[in-house]
Amino acid sequence: MKPRTADKIATALIVFFALLIVAILVGLLGYILIRGLNHISWDFLTSAPQKIRAGGGVGPQLFNSIYLLVLTLIITVPLGLGAGIFMAEYARPGKLTNFIRLIVEVLSSFPSIVVGLFGLLLIVNTFNLGFSLVSGALALTFFNLPLMVRITEQAFRTVPKQQKEAGFALGLSKWKIVTTVLLPVALPTIITGTILSAGRVFGEAAALMFTAGMSSPRLDFTNWNPASATSPLNPFRPAETLAVHIWKVNSEGLAPDAIQIAAGASAVLVITVLIFNLAARYFGRLIYRKLTASKRMS
Repeated sequence: MKPRTADKIATALIVFFALLIVAILVGLLGYILIRGLNHISWDFLTSAPQKIRAGGGVGPQLFNSIYLLVLTLIITVPLGLGAGIFMAEYARPGKLTNFIRLIVEVLSSFPSIVVGLFGLLLIVNTFNLGFSLVSGALALTFFNLPLMVRITEQAFRTVPKQQKEAGFALGLSKWKIVTTVLLPVALPTIITGTILSAGRVFGEAAALMFTAGMSSPRLDFTNWNPASATSPLNPFRPAETLAVHIWKVNSEGLAPDAIQIAAGASAVLVITVLIFNLAARYFGRLIYRKLTASKRMS
């Protein structure tokens, strides 16, 4: 076969598979959105669900998902940022470093259901935190921490070595170089990865069924005392998230309009994850431009 012919065949196959992936994605998103958009309204997004009657919405579940995401990021981001900086700048090549990197890779490949069972045994039962937002956030930390570590490490490793060497030439300390030279350059990538990982956390269900619970108490959104049992800000209360609610509605089927509720909630979940992805690209470009005075990302 002539090289030019082989090149054309290879190019055609690559284009075909790329278009196939795009078609599958568009078809999946289109199917979910077409089924669910008709059921989305302000009342659906703010009202509480009805178990045995038609109507109701996903207001508490949507709030629980956002609140749980915030708690998870509060725990995960500092740990992931610190571990990633250590692996990129302070860890010396050797068996210990390779072992730590292996552990990170193994944790990143754990099925979410295994993380949920681990959280049930250790966090819920052993630490006696019960089914709560804190338990769910800690379980999602194990689930999301390897991704944050890898994102931070790769972001720091992509910074040109000349910038680090220039800092040493100016007499700056290692920590000063990390915080004032490397971090501003790596920050856009870290923020983009954090937002993308947030979308992954927002759509998680399996791990939360065993840690955050599959029900929520009746919440009083006028009570903002975190110590109150009915306060939405109480981190030690059970919390049914949006993804768990979709599974629960489909599995129980008690409400007459269970199919419509599940379709609307699925559309809300997909739209939110899309917003996370678009926001990651937008803020990554915006911060890159401000930090580098560049008009476009390379």
